[in-house]
Amino acid sequence: MAKRAANAVPGGGLIDPQKLEIMTALERKVLWLAMWTIHNANHIRDSRDGLKVGGHQASCASLNTIMSALYFDVLRPQDRVAVKPHASPVFHAIQYMMGRQSVDQLQRFRGYGGAQSYPSRTKDADEVDFSTGSVGLGVAMTLFSSMVQDYVRMQHLVQDPERAGEAPGRMVALVGDAELDEGNVYEAMLEGWKYDVRNLWWVIDYNRQSLDGVVSDGLFQKIRQFFGTVDWEVVMLKYGKRLERVFAQPGGDTLRNWIDECPNDLYSALTFKGGAGEPGVWRDHLKKDLRGVTGIKAILEDHDDVELHKLMTNLAGQDMEAVLEAFHGVNDDRPRCFIAYTVKGYNTPLAGHKDNHAGLMTPDQMARFKADHGIEDGEEWEPFARAGVDENTLREFVQVVDFNAPGSRIHKADKVEIPSVLPIRGQKTISTQMAFGSVLHELSRGNSALASRIVTTSPDVTVSTNLGAWVNQRGIFSLDVRNDVFRQEQVASAQKWMRHGGGQHMELGIAENNLFILLASLGLSGPLFGTRLLPVGTLYDPFIARGLDALNYACYQDARFMLVATPSGVTLAPEGGAHQSISTPLIGLGQPGLTSFEPAYADELAQIMRWGFEYMQAEKGGSVYLRLSTRSLEQPDRKLDDDAIADILAGAYWQVEPGPDAELALVYTGAVAPEVMAAYEEMADDIPGLGVLAVPSVDRLYHGWQKSLRGRNGSGPGSSHVEKVLSKLAPGASLVTAQDGHPATLSWLGSATGRRVYPLGVTGFGQSGDIPDVYAHYGIDTASIVDMAATACLGR
Repeated sequence: MAKRAANAVPGGGLIDPQKLEIMTALERKVLWLAMWTIHNANHIRDSRDGLKVGGHQASCASLNTIMSALYFDVLRPQDRVAVKPHASPVFHAIQYMMGRQSVDQLQRFRGYGGAQSYPSRTKDADEVDFSTGSVGLGVAMTLFSSMVQDYVRMQHLVQDPERAGEAPGRMVALVGDAELDEGNVYEAMLEGWKYDVRNLWWVIDYNRQSLDGVVSDGLFQKIRQFFGTVDWEVVMLKYGKRLERVFAQPGGDTLRNWIDECPNDLYSALTFKGGAGEPGVWRDHLKKDLRGVTGIKAILEDHDDVELHKLMTNLAGQDMEAVLEAFHGVNDDRPRCFIAYTVKGYNTPLAGHKDNHAGLMTPDQMARFKADHGIEDGEEWEPFARAGVDENTLREFVQVVDFNAPGSRIHKADKVEIPSVLPIRGQKTISTQMAFGSVLHELSRGNSALASRIVTTSPDVTVSTNLGAWVNQRGIFSLDVRNDVFRQEQVASAQKWMRHGGGQHMELGIAENNLFILLASLGLSGPLFGTRLLPVGTLYDPFIARGLDALNYACYQDARFMLVATPSGVTLAPEGGAHQSISTPLIGLGQPGLTSFEPAYADELAQIMRWGFEYMQAEKGGSVYLRLSTRSLEQPDRKLDDDAIADILAGAYWQVEPGPDAELALVYTGAVAPEVMAAYEEMADDIPGLGVLAVPSVDRLYHGWQKSLRGRNGSGPGSSHVEKVLSKLAPGASLVTAQDGHPATLSWLGSATGRRVYPLGVTGFGQSGDIPDVYAHYGIDTASIVDMAATACLGR
């Protein structure tokens, strides 16, 4: 067949029978391939470590119909999907049937180099739109990506002329019902309501089972109410066509009420027993509970036990005709929540059992399952064999489905040109936070390519993180125009916030998860929508921990953004312990995909930001984390040459060069620079050759050393920047390190060059005070540095 069958029967509004037959056959084949992929990984492939591989057969079966309907008939190339993590094998099976996945990858499922346990943008070969795995985050990702799609379109930034007139893509999340226990989902929905989010579908796999058991009865009512509260259209997919036909018969209403009132745990238990072939499972309960109801006897007599089981488990989320009608019935761009009733483990021996989440079919069960599907030995990996419809018919149908259009769905976005120098107004005394705001302000006043692609966002701390001047110049993004009422009413305010479609700031409520997921969506605008954006997000440094899972999720997807965390440390002295960060430098050091910096001076920051915008676009680049401070420091009178800039970007430079064979050096990062320099001045006459090493990036310094140890940069031990810098000291020289953060951040320096380190930093919760008192309390003041230097000298 050269063309796909039409959606509807002329005049009838129903799915064409020919198409329905094909779609049902494809659905059946997807189920087989997904189940076999998992079985192969657990029971056939050699195991060298004895660990259970897993794969979630029941969760896959739960979404099989919905995913088959979407990918083979509903989705278009511009649509983007976040697949429920546990349905990964279904996704890979579908891509395999489309020719976008290899049998080798399926055979190595959950193995090294094979199809991933959960869909991964960076590790899977079959073009995953959104990585999923940490439940709830992929769901929210679709919402924020819809906002980013609107941003790209309203800013007239669509790069491909052929796509300029294309309909917007639908951002689709396939949601496990237990994912709705995650609070970040509701935080995202509230933000979506504020922005009037569009082109968004969330399909909830409402199988009423979670990891540990059965979901509480009536949950869908609360779900439905909440979605309605934030103006979503809610579509209920509860009963399949077979049940609907029986409901129209005498006694059908009573049967419907019985199912409606049946507790989830009882329904699940009966589903499992009926699927196992136990006689009279449904019949006995219905006879007892509906005795004397007109029509029930006829219904029961019309169905033997096998057919009665099929009838009673005919839920709409696993009825292809009902699913297709629901999806094709959408004719506007309102956000939609499809609550699709399903049976977990549907059409498998695991169906309905409360322990089926981590369950696997036994070899005997798989043998029967294989026989039921008519699969012969050697045909297990055939994509279209034994599906009940001619193989060539299925193959031709799949080749021309909309989603399977030729070419890659991942866009290659052009790089944004970065100026050779980022402008910054010179001031004798300035904080790094103020310097950050100054750089953006200067950019906002021009029309560079960089300025046009920067998008800023912040969770209600825009002004207090020095984004205010940028927003005054560039405006707040909004689908409609909203004027600044204070300005209209001539009320004096430093903020001139105009909201319009050309705004380049996205203001968020106080929810750090939303910040990081929006940054992830903005940072993937290039591959998703073909337009590279350079997102910059700000928040208070301690609240990185509040959204750490979402930050890790963003980095895992290789989203590119600049995270500016300020204020930081106990340097924010009057604010007290609740707003003072301690361990964030360690987070920056340990988080893959994120390169962290903590400069002390404005000229360092300007160079780091310029490097950061380049790094965010590099093929092997990543995101950037700037840990800044509100403490104003006197700026050094210097002009950075190329060598000095290279040292800053490599992670460290000598602020005071050590003398020949110096036996002690002071090492610091960030806002404690004045205390370190004061300690140097106090000790310089007593300790010959004392040097001061500034470390704007512990991260760059550490990972450069690690790469040299492994020879990954074409060199070997002794060639890293930290080793070269510290080689100016005597072989046994000691290091006194100081930082407004956990002292372990710099302690590794001793391992890098075989030196003894005497670390100073903050290890306890902060408290209110002024900087001298707080620094003295935590031992990072000048006196503490001098005392530790004395200890180091005595210890030699």
